[in-house]
Amino acid sequence: MILAIVCALIAAAMAAWAVFERGRAARAEMKFRLLEEQTASGVEIIRAQDAVAQARIEAQLGPVTAALTRFERQVAETEKARVLETGGLKEQIAQLLAASTATQDEARKLSAALRRGAGVQGRWGEQMLRNVLEMAGMKAGVDFEEQFHVAGDGGGLRPDVVVRLPGGGQFVIDAKCSLNAFLEAQDAADDGPREAGYHRHAQSVRAHMQALAGKAYWDQLDLSPDFVVMFVPGDAFLAAATERLPGLYAEAMERRVIVVTPSSLFALCKAVAYGWRVEQQHVNAKEIAALGRELYKRLATMGGHAQEVGRALQNAVGKYNQFVGSLETQVLTQARRFEDLQVDHETRAIPELAPIEAATRPLVKLAPPEPATGAPALTHAGAAPTSAT
Repeated sequence: MILAIVCALIAAAMAAWAVFERGRAARAEMKFRLLEEQTASGVEIIRAQDAVAQARIEAQLGPVTAALTRFERQVAETEKARVLETGGLKEQIAQLLAASTATQDEARKLSAALRRGAGVQGRWGEQMLRNVLEMAGMKAGVDFEEQFHVAGDGGGLRPDVVVRLPGGGQFVIDAKCSLNAFLEAQDAADDGPREAGYHRHAQSVRAHMQALAGKAYWDQLDLSPDFVVMFVPGDAFLAAATERLPGLYAEAMERRVIVVTPSSLFALCKAVAYGWRVEQQHVNAKEIAALGRELYKRLATMGGHAQEVGRALQNAVGKYNQFVGSLETQVLTQARRFEDLQVDHETRAIPELAPIEAATRPLVKLAPPEPATGAPALTHAGAAPTSAT
């Protein structure tokens, strides 16, 4: 009995413990589910907050990103431009070096050609002289003549160029200047031989100037100024000579020799070309005056014809008005009496003939000036006709 009670108590206790454990498990499961739900909700909240934060960060970093993108693009464009400019600069430097090399080659060729003799130097000087004259606006065969023959006391002279001046004047330009000593000085390796070469060059220029002065071209040409022009085909050549002989210019002018280089000869020829333009304008002014006088004569003749036509028209209008007046008074008045007598005229009435009241316009501009006494001037158009009645 007691055992059964004990067993029953144990069974009841076990049942109560089972119920308790079941409730606790249910509560634990409920808490787990609540915790799970809360965890899921928290994750969603965290995700939403992360999204909002990410959006805010992107919004804040958007301008920075755009600025970085623009900066990156500008850097790329700058680099591209730098590469292009570097390439262009390299190309320009290469072209400059090529041009410098070509210039040096041409200079060496020219120097070598000039060393061949006076004939080559003379032809080169003549070509330089011709180029300067043409650049100044002068024409060969018109404004200047090359290799012009001049009769001299000791035989014929043949200057390089004779320039024509307005009014029939002429002056001579000589281009035969030796450059051998100058070229030798340029090739000298030491200062001593170089300076000695420049001194020989200065003496050569002075000797040529004296020989040119002795030819006295101004005495052989008609209407020539008393000087001759000595052309040196380079400023460096003349500068080297005048540096060693400072009195070269003064001596040349005393001997009636004007020493020029391409720059100073260009100015001289420009002055001559200007004189030719003034001369041509003067000739044109004379022709214009002659044309004006001839035109005035022809206009006067045409004005006389116009006056004659005006007078003829006025006479014709006067005669017409007289005819209309006579026709109205002498003929049509009698003819209209047929209408009063009811003569069949086939509905053709006699028209009214009105006189012409308009007059021709006088040519006032052709009227002579009014006399000093104040008397009225007479026009060449005649008086206006009166209307016939």
